[in-house]
Amino acid sequence: MFRFRKKYNDFVSPTKEQKEISSASVKDFIDGSILTKSAVVQQLPFVLFLVCLGIFYISNRYKSEKVYRDMVSLEKELKDLRFESITTASDLMYMSKQSEVLKRVQKEGLGLTESTEPPVKIYIDK
Repeated sequence: MFRFRKKYNDFVSPTKEQKEISSASVKDFIDGSILTKSAVVQQLPFVLFLVCLGIFYISNRYKSEKVYRDMVSLEKELKDLRFESITTASDLMYMSKQSEVLKRVQKEGLGLTESTEPPVKIYIDK
């Protein structure tokens, strides 16, 4: 009538507990059985989180290095353009001097002459 029930014991003997906690050997690591241990399986979500965090860190580092390289090249280009602007402004100032304008007019043969009379102010009575 009554069958023999298997009794479950909540108490684990120290020897069984020691077997489960036993240190991993090189053989366990090579054949992959270390990954089936309960301690490793329990920590798997955390390990995956750390792997994702590492990938994010590496990609962030590459992106920041790319931005830095772009920034350095733009600064160099800005420096070159600034020098070019200063040189062009200097050439324009030199070409617009009265003596240079006179030389160019004579060279082109436009027939213009320099005024010998000083300018005069014109006053209008209201």
